[in-house]
Amino acid sequence: MGSACAVIQVGTQLVGALQQKKAADKAAAAAQAAGEFNAGIIERDIELFEKQRGILNAQFAIDQQRDRAAFESTVQGTVRASTGYAGFDMSQGTPMAVLRGNAREFDYQQSVEKFNNEIQNMQISDAQEEARLNAELSRMEGGMAAASSRASGTASLISGFGKAATTAYETGLIGGGNE
Repeated sequence: MGSACAVIQVGTQLVGALQQKKAADKAAAAAQAAGEFNAGIIERDIELFEKQRGILNAQFAIDQQRDRAAFESTVQGTVRASTGYAGFDMSQGTPMAVLRGNAREFDYQQSVEKFNNEIQNMQISDAQEEARLNAELSRMEGGMAAASSRASGTASLISGFGKAATTAYETGLIGGGNE
């Protein structure tokens, strides 16, 4: 009767060790999948940032064209109309200096807008790199958690086999022990 109990106890320990290993492997797979899923979501942000860049640059190009047309018709056109109406020769003197001054100011404003657009593009690039690194980190964390779970399962398996072997030895099922 004692021998049957020992066999059952050893069998239970082995089954328990195998179940712990299987559970740890499932936890490892889940951790890896979670890390990959999170990385995928983060990488989606990279694509959204690229779309944002496209919209930003398209809007910038449109604004540049509209500003140029508005400057020519509104600002410079007003100077030409005013000086022409007053009877001044626009090809020299003060009217020409005013037109040139306006043009320099417009060029400066366009340069500032171009610089600001470049800064926004750099910010988008930084956000994309941060998202890429976060995705990589998520994968690494998932891998680390998976490795930890697998190691824990392996340790449980080894421990369970060791306990089963000890029980088998002590009860005389294998080797010496109490016979």
